[in-house]
Amino acid sequence: MPEYVLAFLLAAGVVLMITPGVIVLAAKTGAMDVPSGRKVHKKPIPRIGGIGIYTAFLISVITVSFIADLDGEMLQEVTGLIVSGTLIVLIGIIDDYKNLPAKVKLLGQIFAAAVLVFGFDVRIDFISDPFGDYFYLDRFAAPAAMFWIVGLTNTVNLIDGLDGLAAGVATIASVTILLVALQQNVILVTVLTAALAGAAFGFLYYNFNPACIFMGDSGSMFLGFMLAGISIIGAVKSAATIALIVPILALGLPILDTAFAIIRRYRGGVPIFRPDKGHLHHRLLGLGFTQRQAVLLMYVISALLGLSAVALTEVSSQIAMMILIIVVCAIFYGARKLGILKMND
Repeated sequence: MPEYVLAFLLAAGVVLMITPGVIVLAAKTGAMDVPSGRKVHKKPIPRIGGIGIYTAFLISVITVSFIADLDGEMLQEVTGLIVSGTLIVLIGIIDDYKNLPAKVKLLGQIFAAAVLVFGFDVRIDFISDPFGDYFYLDRFAAPAAMFWIVGLTNTVNLIDGLDGLAAGVATIASVTILLVALQQNVILVTVLTAALAGAAFGFLYYNFNPACIFMGDSGSMFLGFMLAGISIIGAVKSAATIALIVPILALGLPILDTAFAIIRRYRGGVPIFRPDKGHLHHRLLGLGFTQRQAVLLMYVISALLGLSAVALTEVSSQIAMMILIIVVCAIFYGARKLGILKMND
């Protein structure tokens, strides 16, 4: 059995087994998400599901790492992801219980990212374009990695607004990066993304509408953080991959939803960290979609973006550029039709 298949099955199995215990723990310790004006659920729901996702990923990666007999450099990268990922989960758990101020949470994310970047030397050394040109970042390698990691951590965190949405999008993004890593034979990335996909996919059993548990910030921040770190490792290890364009497309939905939220709030004259009801899932619900319909539609959009990302690695530079142009035009047309750039509250 290929290592990545084992990693997926092991992570999915573990999260399926331990999540009922997490639900009980949340109920006993008061980690409940109470309904409010911006939220669509009608009763308190446990919200520390990230503990199950993190534990499943951890067990899967450690087990397969021993079986696969990774070399020293790979083990250092895995250790870095585990150490920094543990920090981000701890920050998320505290937030799930205490509702940390946005600035405090951001500082925690920056610290966790710094541990990975400076402590384990996981950096964005270069970026490339569809024409195969490489641009080395030199002194900006570490700041770029910090920005990427903190940015993706928050994009996945912000899209976690409907039952099963963040877990499903993270699964699709993980599988996309996995497929590209398989094409490029980057074994470590296939194992890491398979474990992450398995943990997120298994969690969907309890998280899809109607949800028995939410992943909370402990889960959404962990998924975003891991996807960011893994994609940097993948870009560094495979010069044939279109560097970070593939994960940007794979995570296009949460990235764009976050970008549109920032633009919308800036244009509306409100703080960019102030929550609103202008996100894509809010717009879809406003159009009459049910929660399940809205989530499934967003899965389809994520899958199409993922297929575009995979296609970029298989076609000529001219076709790749055409794909990117078509995707960008379609996104902005859809955003304009849905009114995502306008304040709604």
